Amino acid sequence: MDHHHHQQHHHHHQYDGGENDYMQQEDDWDRDMLLDPAWEKQQRKTFTAWCNSHLRKAGTQIENIEEDFRDGLKLMLLLEVISGERLAKPERGKMRVHKISNVNKALDFIASKGVKLVSIGAEEIVDGNAKMTLGMIWTIILRFAIQDISVEETSAKEGLLLWCQRKTAPYKNVNIQNFHISWKDGLGFCALIHRHRPELIDYGKLRKDDPMTNLNTAFDVAEKYLDIPKMLDAEDIVGTARPDEKAIMTYVSSFYHAFSGAQKAETAANRICKVLAVNQENEQLMEDYEKLASDLLEWIRRTIPWLENRVPENTMQAMQQKLEDFRDYRRLHKPPKVQEKCQLEINFNTLQTKLRLSNRPAFMPSEGKMVSDISNAWGGLEGAEKGYEEWLLNEIRRLERLDHLAEKFRQKAAIHEAWTDGKEEMLQEKDYETASLSEIKALLKKHEAFESDLAAHQDRVEQIAAIAQELNELEYYDSPSVNARCQRICDQWDSLGVLTQKRSEALQRTEKLLETIDQLYLEFAKRAAPFNNWMEGAMEDLQDTFIVHTIEEIQGLSTAHEQFKATLPEADKERQAILGIHNEIAKIVQTYHVNMAGTNPYTTINPQEINAKWDKVRQLVPQRDQALIEEHARQQNNERLRRQFANQANVIGPWIQTKMEEIGRISIEMHGTLEDQLTHLRQYEKSIVNYKPKIDQLEGDHQLIQEALIFDNKHTNYTMEHIRVGWEQLLTTIARTINEIENQILTRDAKGISQDQMNEFRASFNHFDRDHSGTLGAEEFKACLISLGFDIGNDAQGEAEFSRIMSIVDPNRLGLVTFQAFIDFMSRETADTDTADQVMASFKVLAGDKNYILADELRRELPPDQAEYCIARMTPYTGPDAVPGALDYMSFSTALYGESDL
Repeated sequence: MDHHHHQQHHHHHQYDGGENDYMQQEDDWDRDMLLDPAWEKQQRKTFTAWCNSHLRKAGTQIENIEEDFRDGLKLMLLLEVISGERLAKPERGKMRVHKISNVNKALDFIASKGVKLVSIGAEEIVDGNAKMTLGMIWTIILRFAIQDISVEETSAKEGLLLWCQRKTAPYKNVNIQNFHISWKDGLGFCALIHRHRPELIDYGKLRKDDPMTNLNTAFDVAEKYLDIPKMLDAEDIVGTARPDEKAIMTYVSSFYHAFSGAQKAETAANRICKVLAVNQENEQLMEDYEKLASDLLEWIRRTIPWLENRVPENTMQAMQQKLEDFRDYRRLHKPPKVQEKCQLEINFNTLQTKLRLSNRPAFMPSEGKMVSDISNAWGGLEGAEKGYEEWLLNEIRRLERLDHLAEKFRQKAAIHEAWTDGKEEMLQEKDYETASLSEIKALLKKHEAFESDLAAHQDRVEQIAAIAQELNELEYYDSPSVNARCQRICDQWDSLGVLTQKRSEALQRTEKLLETIDQLYLEFAKRAAPFNNWMEGAMEDLQDTFIVHTIEEIQGLSTAHEQFKATLPEADKERQAILGIHNEIAKIVQTYHVNMAGTNPYTTINPQEINAKWDKVRQLVPQRDQALIEEHARQQNNERLRRQFANQANVIGPWIQTKMEEIGRISIEMHGTLEDQLTHLRQYEKSIVNYKPKIDQLEGDHQLIQEALIFDNKHTNYTMEHIRVGWEQLLTTIARTINEIENQILTRDAKGISQDQMNEFRASFNHFDRDHSGTLGAEEFKACLISLGFDIGNDAQGEAEFSRIMSIVDPNRLGLVTFQAFIDFMSRETADTDTADQVMASFKVLAGDKNYILADELRRELPPDQAEYCIARMTPYTGPDAVPGALDYMSFSTALYGESDL
C-alpha cells in the first residue's frame, strides 16, 4: 500500500468530545492492541455483537468484523441505522477504488459528527486491517452510544460511570470504579438488571466468589428479556487479569440505553401529575382571591359614610367622646383590614407568577374586583378618614385655645414685670466715675450682657402684645383689663431703651481715657524693662572678675570693653526717651482730672531707679579700663617665662632620649674584654653626670612658672616631670649596666668561663630579648635554651625539664629571667651536664626525632669540617627502622665520651 498517498488522503483528526475530552485515554488505541491479544479477542466479540444488534434492524448481520466492512457497504448501512440519517449513495462496483470511496463516505460522515479520526485511513479498512477496523468501530460506539450519555452535569464516559455508580449504590458488594476489573465478578451486571427489573434475577442467591455463574446469569437474562445480545463470554472476562475497557464500556452502554427507555415512561407519568397539581392549586388560589376581595370591598362601603359625618358638638366632653371612637377605629378595626389588603396583593402576585412560570394565561378577576379597584376604594377610605380626624382636632383646639390664651397672657405679663423691677435705678448709677480701667472693662461687659438680655426680652414684649390682640379678635370677655396692662408694659419698655443708650456712651468715653494712660504705662514698662536689664547686665559685666591664660584672651576682653563703651551715647538717648513717656502721663492726669488708681501696673521700675543705675554704670567704666591694663602686663610676663622653659626643655628632652638609646646599643654591641667594657662605661657615666647643672637650671625656671600659676605651655611637649623621670632612668640604667659587667667578671672568674663563651651567651640572650628589657620572659627563655641545644620538647618530659630549669633561674616566680641568672645557670650546665646523653639528645633533635641520622642532615645542620668528621666516624645504623645510608649517632656519642674518659 502506498503509505505516502494515505498520509495525504486522510485528514488527521482526533475525536474531540468538547469539555469532557474522554478520548484522551483512547488516543493511541493501537498500543493497547499490541499489549494484549486477549483484549483484541474481547473487542472483536463485543464490537461484532454490538454492530449486529443494530444491523438486524436493517435485516442483515456480519460474521467477521475485519472482512465484512471491507467494501464499505455494511459500514454505511450501520451508520444509517444508528444515526437515523441517510448517507450519500454508495457505489456498487466491486473494484478496490469503489470500496475505498464507500469507506471514505462512511469516514467523512463520522467526521461530520464532530469526531476527529487519527490515523484511520480508508485503505487500511479496505485491506482488512483488524486493528484499524476495531479502532474505527470503537470511535463509532463512543460517538453514537456513549458521547450523548449525560448524568448530573457529567457526560460520556464519566457520565456512564456515574450512572453505574448511582444505580448500584444500594448494593453493598458492588463498587464500580472503572470499566475493567470492577466488572470481573459479574455482580455489577446483575445489580444493574436487578435495580431496574428485580423480578428477573434473585440477587440474594448470588455469591461474590462465583463470577462464572454471576456473569452467565446476567448475560443470559439480558439476551432473553432485555434484547441485549451476548457481547462477551464469561470465560473471557474471568480468564483475563484485566478485561478490555472498550468491550466492557460497549456492553454497559447497551444496558444504559435499554433502561433509559423505561426511565422515560416514568418521567412522562410524573409530568402529567405535576401539571394537574399545578392547575388544581391555581384554581384554589383564584377562588380565595375572589372571596377576600368581596369581603374587603363591603367593609369599605359600610365605613366611609360614618367618617363623612361632620356635625359639631357644643361641649368639650362630647367632642372628646367622638375622638375616642375614632381612635378605637384606628387602633382596633382598621389594622386587620390593612393586613387583609396586603395579603390580597401578595396572593394576587404569587398566583400570577405561578401562572407565568407554568405557561398558563394570566388571571383576570371578575368585574370591579381588580387590584386597582380595591386600591381606589381604599384611597377613598383614607381620604375620608384624614378629613374627619382634622375636623375633630380643629374643633377641640378652638375650644382649648381661648382658655389657654388668657392664661398665657397673665403668666407672661407677670414674668416680664418681675424682670423689669429695679432696672431703671440701676441704669442711672454713676459708678464709672471712680473706676479703674479693669473695673471699667468689667462694667462694660456687664452692660453688654444687660443689653443682650434686654434684646432677648424684646420677643416677650411682642408676644404679650400679640396675645392681647388675638384675645380682642376672639372677643375675650376680659379684654379691657388685658389692654390696660399691655399699655403699661410697652411704655416702660421704651424708657429702658433710652437709659441703656446713655449709660453705654458714658462708659465708653471713660474707657478711652483710661486706655490712653494704660498704653503709655505699657510703653514705659516695655522700654524700661530691657533698658533696666541692660544696665544691670552692664554693671555685672563691668565688675566681673576674669581668669585668662593668654595674651589673646586678654586682648579679646579689651576689644569687647571698647565696643561696649561705644554703645553708651545710644543708651543715654533711650534713657531720655523713657523718662519723656513718664512726663506725658503726668500731663494727661492734670488736664482731665482722671482718677489715677495708684502706680504703673506693668512694672516696678521708676525714673529715680533708672537714673541711679545709669550713674553707677558711668562710674564703673574707668575702673574696668585699669583692671584690663594690669592683666595685660601680667600675661606678657608669663609668656616670657614659658618660652624660657621651653627653649631649654626642648634641648634636654631629646638629649636624654638619645643617651638612653645609646646605652641600649652599648649593652647589646659590647666588644673587647669585660674590663675594657667596664672602663668604657665608667667614662660614659661621667660624661652624663657632668650634664647635671643644666637639669638644675631647668628646675629653677620650672619653680618660677609654678609660682606664676602657669599650667600649660604650648611651646614644648616636655614637662618637668618627664625630664626628671628620664634623668633618673638614665642614671639607673647606666649604673645597672656597669653593675652587670662587674657581676659578669665575678662569675667568669668564679666559674672559669671564657670570654668567647661569655660573648656567645650575651649574643644569645640579646637575640631573644626582643623588647630590649634586659630580661627574658618564660617563652623567650625557652626558645633561647632550645637554640643552645637543650632537649625540652612539647612532651610531658620536656615540660618537666623546663619547669626544673625555671625553678633554678627564677626562684621568686616572677616569670622573668635576668642575664645574671642566665649566666649562673649556663655556667653550671656547661660545667656539670655536658654528658653523652646530652650530645645524643642534640643529635636526636638534628635527626628530627629518628633513631638514626642521614649524611645530608648532618651536612645541612653542622659546619662542613664538623659534619665530615661525624660522617667519617659514624657506623651504619642497624635497628629495625633502618633505611639505606642511616648512620648510628648513639654509639658515636657514647664513643666521644669514652675516648675523653680514657
